[in-house]
Amino acid sequence: MRRTPSGTFTVLTALCAVLFSLLGSLLGPAGTAQAATATVTNATQFTDPAGNPVHAHGGGVVKAGSYYYWFGENRNADNTFRYVSAYRSTDLRTWEFRNHVLTQSTDPELQSANIERPKVMYNAATGQFVMWMHKENATDYGEARAAVAVSSTVDGDYTWLGSFRPLGHMSRDITTFVDTDGAGYMISAANENADLHVYRLTADYTGIASQVQKLWPGQWREAPALFERDGVYFLLTSGATGWSPNQQKYGTATSVTGTWSGLKDIGDGTAYGSQTAYVLPVQGAAGTSYLCLGDRWGNSMGGNVNDSQYVWLPLRFPTRTTMAMDYFPQITVDTAAGTVKGLGSWETLTAAHSGKCADVADRSTADGGAAIQWSCGGNSVNQ
Repeated sequence: MRRTPSGTFTVLTALCAVLFSLLGSLLGPAGTAQAATATVTNATQFTDPAGNPVHAHGGGVVKAGSYYYWFGENRNADNTFRYVSAYRSTDLRTWEFRNHVLTQSTDPELQSANIERPKVMYNAATGQFVMWMHKENATDYGEARAAVAVSSTVDGDYTWLGSFRPLGHMSRDITTFVDTDGAGYMISAANENADLHVYRLTADYTGIASQVQKLWPGQWREAPALFERDGVYFLLTSGATGWSPNQQKYGTATSVTGTWSGLKDIGDGTAYGSQTAYVLPVQGAAGTSYLCLGDRWGNSMGGNVNDSQYVWLPLRFPTRTTMAMDYFPQITVDTAAGTVKGLGSWETLTAAHSGKCADVADRSTADGGAAIQWSCGGNSVNQ
């Protein structure tokens, strides 16, 4: 063996220490890679690492282990059901396709159907992942049914348990929520979308135990998204104007089954050309941020559901019981820290050649940095 001079050995030891220190900063306590800060560009179709479009429209996110799993609608060209597709990510920007967890061959009821707004919950008591969704036939919205499927793995093939009207009520746009005590809830648009019903689920989350709320009757709300922050429950909804965007509103309460406030406006009159699908708490070392996941429906732009774009915006809270949402052409997400921030100020710079709102991508200071412009009222982004 060739001997190494002691001075060289000391230098090599120091270099190795630095290398392991840098490596440790990139790895979690169990050696799993931690996501770096990621930039998400709004009003675009997201793509996976292979360049394929991410079709998770109207969807929701559940965290399992170190990954966020995103489930959503993946439709045929005529807007009928094709798949519920599942993707996973650690940074909320790079989405890896995992599986078509529901397909037309999963059950005869799905061979000719329409499935909207799939939401997955994890039941800690049973160890199962439970998916709730809105189910219709392939031709109209006359069925107005909720449906349930389950899987023992988050991105495995889900077993179809069937569809029904909860306690006999119509059920269209839905969301789900797991409370701090482990109770599961399903919220859906009922009575031709005039009302929102809140149902407490059975202990295994696969059935309806009781109806606990009838919210804002006659207000015509859909696209519900429920979350809790600092002991306050927020329910964000849109109006019922088909595929066209409208004024989003929200209400608050101190418990799911408590007394809810009246509705308050949030964002601009079209939710920046989008409709809420889900509100995702992003929890990290620095705290928890709340990210509103929205769809700019392709149907509102002359296309179909799979032409839709995503609009993801941070929520802010002027007071403990109030909420606001601003538009940004890009946002940054640091899942390790739990921070979500908007990039750019969309009302301060106008492109001289087009009159559109403009900014520099990623806040770059380099010569030749990519520019972003978008129609200030419609908030559509072009690079």
